Amino acid sequence: MKKVLSSALLVVAVVAVVLLSEANLSNAVTCSPMELSSCLSAISSSSPPSQTCCAKLKQQTPCLCGYLKNPSLKPYVSSPGARKVASSCGVPLPSC
Repeated sequence: MKKVLSSALLVVAVVAVVLLSEANLSNAVTCSPMELSSCLSAISSSSPPSQTCCAKLKQQTPCLCGYLKNPSLKPYVSSPGARKVASSCGVPLPSC
């Protein structure tokens, strides 16, 4: 009886680990600077960022260090306009 109970607990533990791993994978962000295209007008002008822009920026926050390390993207991400948009959206720019 103890072996059956131990085996059942082991199976439950393995299933829990697998489910939690899959949940973390589904929450992972796909880093794509194109996701921030809704922010372009706010970055390049004095217009406020849209709700879509802020939502995408919050979604892409884990990717910002990678964007800052990319020489092609760094000028856009570190520009005064981008800092203004991030501040308006309540997203702190990382110091990488």
